[in-house]
Amino acid sequence: MNYRRTLLACYLGFITQAIAANFAPLLYLTFHNEYQIPLGQIALISSTLFITQLVVDLLCARYADRIGYRTCVIAAQVFSASGLIALAFLPGLLPDPFWGILLATAIYAVGSGLTEVLCSPIVEACPFDHKEAVMSLLHSFYCWGSVGVILLSTLFFALFGIAHWRVLACIWALIPLSNIYNFSVCPICHPAPEGKGMQTGALLRVPLFWFAILLMVCAGASELAMAQWASAFAESALGLSKSMGDLAGPCLFAVTMGISRVIYGKYGDRLDLTRFMVCSGLLCLGCYVTASVSGAALLSLAGCVLCGFSVGIMWPGAISICSQRIPTGGTAMFALLAMAGDLGGALGPSMVGAVTQHAGNNMQQGMLTGCIFPLGLLLSLAALQGIRQRKAAA
Repeated sequence: MNYRRTLLACYLGFITQAIAANFAPLLYLTFHNEYQIPLGQIALISSTLFITQLVVDLLCARYADRIGYRTCVIAAQVFSASGLIALAFLPGLLPDPFWGILLATAIYAVGSGLTEVLCSPIVEACPFDHKEAVMSLLHSFYCWGSVGVILLSTLFFALFGIAHWRVLACIWALIPLSNIYNFSVCPICHPAPEGKGMQTGALLRVPLFWFAILLMVCAGASELAMAQWASAFAESALGLSKSMGDLAGPCLFAVTMGISRVIYGKYGDRLDLTRFMVCSGLLCLGCYVTASVSGAALLSLAGCVLCGFSVGIMWPGAISICSQRIPTGGTAMFALLAMAGDLGGALGPSMVGAVTQHAGNNMQQGMLTGCIFPLGLLLSLAALQGIRQRKAAA
């Protein structure tokens, strides 16, 4: 069977997910200025994305096996494309543009959530060697998708003007539309023998799984709190222009995050995953502190950019740790882990936005609150390592 086409479809799926997560944040200040939406409300766009994905994750844990992976993953592409097209039109059609943005976000978030839950187990089930490295490389396509979205969107805005962002939303919708064919014809296997995957109740009775859930919450929050606000942070806190803010903030963040995942994808068989994640967590904590309290714009920007490298391994690494130690977890395990990551993705950016607004639109104060997420990740890793050592000693 041609599992390379399966990989291609999943790569494009993660690129589509990157579009869903990164396109709207490039327009946060545009929404604020064009529709007079307060920054505190703007933060709800990101929360809507991840809360919707969270709900989809829960539903996938229960129904994805019954409906079938192929049907669900094709539906993911349809929802993603529909939501991006809706983003172009609904704000102008509804009496309150903000609700149009939220509704469109919820639509493409359904597609993003399905992609997130299904692509990892689909690739996990493919007959490849060094699954941890393959998984890290798969997740790196989210990063390269983010870079592409930011660079090409910035180029589009420079050539045609930010006022034509609706046209670009429709152009981005072509990627998930074209990927419907790939998922229609590629081979798709199940990560656990049919009927042998653990159910939600059984997973929740495994102590290790609860720490993995906490690890995913902190991983999602550490990544998205910085990624979702990187553009606005570079513009408002560092005084950069819109184009330079997008390139210096979220674009370089995504580049360094992708580099981290490619490094582990290439050398993962020689590296200790837990140790790599601990070092990443310490670096992440340092990056948040540097970005928040440094009085120098360049140092703050360096903290923002290096944060991407530090969070790169967190999400795929947490999935790999859990799939290694609970090999019969099945769809429910991947869905609940994705749910936890999305919960962190909803909490992190919304907390930064709320604190920023409360502090008189001071984004450094908002970013400083993000330090609690890498701290939580380090504590979760310590707990998982303790469980592993106790089992080895028993």
